[in-house]
Amino acid sequence: MLHSAKGLNGCVSAPHLSAALAGRDILARGGTAIEAMVAAAATIAVVYPHMNGIGGDGFWIVQRPGEKPVGISACGRAAGLATPEWYAERGHVEAMPTRGPHAALTVPGTIAGWAKALAMVDASRRLPLAEILAAAIGYARDGMVVTGNQAETTAGKLAGLKDVPGFADIFLPGGRPPREGDVLTQLALARTLETLAAEGLDSYYRGSLAATHGAFLEAAGSPLRLSDLQRFDAEIVEPLSVELSAGTVFNMPPPTQGVSSLMILALFDRLKVGSAEGFDHLHGLIEATKQAFILRNAGLGDPDFMDTPAAGWLVAEALDSLHAKIDRRTALPWPHEAKPGDTIWMGAADKDGTTVSFIQSVFWEFGSGLTCPKTGVTFQNRGAGFSLTPGPNQLGPFRRPFHTLNPALAHLKDGRVMAYGTMGGEGQPQTQAAVFSRYAMYGQGLQQAVTAPRWLLGRTWGDVTTTLKLEDRFPPELVAELKAGGHDVEIIAPFSDAAGHAGAVVRHPSGVIEGASDPRADGGAMAF
Repeated sequence: MLHSAKGLNGCVSAPHLSAALAGRDILARGGTAIEAMVAAAATIAVVYPHMNGIGGDGFWIVQRPGEKPVGISACGRAAGLATPEWYAERGHVEAMPTRGPHAALTVPGTIAGWAKALAMVDASRRLPLAEILAAAIGYARDGMVVTGNQAETTAGKLAGLKDVPGFADIFLPGGRPPREGDVLTQLALARTLETLAAEGLDSYYRGSLAATHGAFLEAAGSPLRLSDLQRFDAEIVEPLSVELSAGTVFNMPPPTQGVSSLMILALFDRLKVGSAEGFDHLHGLIEATKQAFILRNAGLGDPDFMDTPAAGWLVAEALDSLHAKIDRRTALPWPHEAKPGDTIWMGAADKDGTTVSFIQSVFWEFGSGLTCPKTGVTFQNRGAGFSLTPGPNQLGPFRRPFHTLNPALAHLKDGRVMAYGTMGGEGQPQTQAAVFSRYAMYGQGLQQAVTAPRWLLGRTWGDVTTTLKLEDRFPPELVAELKAGGHDVEIIAPFSDAAGHAGAVVRHPSGVIEGASDPRADGGAMAF
């Protein structure tokens, strides 16, 4: 029997236990779910640096009692110099670079997102920023224990990262990848977090930290300049939503793939599958994924340059048309273009009724790899998601790249509020659909819904195959049925990183707050 964490005063779910503890401690001191999430976000940026960092982007959905959900898009825009011509002059004609200074071309947005979120907290009760960041500062200054996940990732991606400026000095102590159980200190990052605590988060964009980063990026050969940092701010946005038989589901608008996550659930809901875990459940979600991804790949990008607003993809007529294309017994031939990416998802809820769904990322493992020695900040390579050819995702000055990141939140018809999400690039909408359908549609326990075997259509984590990957815990007869239905099946590890690091936090009408975390990661759900 799998058990979730339950309490009345608050809950935090995170893929690293230190982040969950940092958030829980803020809640225990009377902080809000928003402040707890900033504490967890800062901490996980230190202790899970291969997955995320303060040189990346972030997205929030915040549900406050009696109000509509609010989105925060902390999506960094491309440098003013970032054009196809600029890249062609530097030898990048067919594809965007993925590592090194040329791959660091979008402003890191997540700190601005933290600031926007904290501004929602009543100033009279807001905790000091130094208190919120204290745990993260401590781990950076005093050291943190390297996880097996970080050790394996560093070793596996070493060839593309070891020669990127600044990377080896911090993440290859002694000139080699750290081993699981090693202690890693990040003194420059500790000083950066202390500066943020002392000068305020705006220092990252318009203060001393911005000046340091602006000079470093220009000298390294990145197209980013101080002026790009200075002009940036996160945005308050209205989440997209769709009505399902179980309730209303919310996700982020473009340039994220949040609309894809909503489409998958809306298409599957139309199939009216009666029970979980059989062929109809998995095949239905997989085929719904294909229809959503085909549309996503053709038309999703910076919303200022999309031909059709994403909300138009969620109207009943559009969904009905896609639903009609799903064959209930036979798989649609695949592959289509896959979208890679690694990240972290975290959720939090407090006793006053605020629930947060949050995601933070540097895109690929360790992002661009470009690391500022003075600040310890590793810059994301999210701009690698741009295209050099015309379309909604074409590179251009101040444009926003396609984002795999999409935190989810749901209002269930019985009054429950569910925050949920995962890391995993191409797998994020698929894992969200697995967790939500199991819990909200079929009544499985929250931890059971997260732990249960999952699948991945396509590639992630650098895989080259675009098969249907099934964790090695599904019944053999179901695997055989999926193969007979035309799915190109590949069996992966029983608890595979490729299937994501999911989590969920649910607020019940009774006031009980429940959390679940993923055994595939290094985290936990802490409730009290």
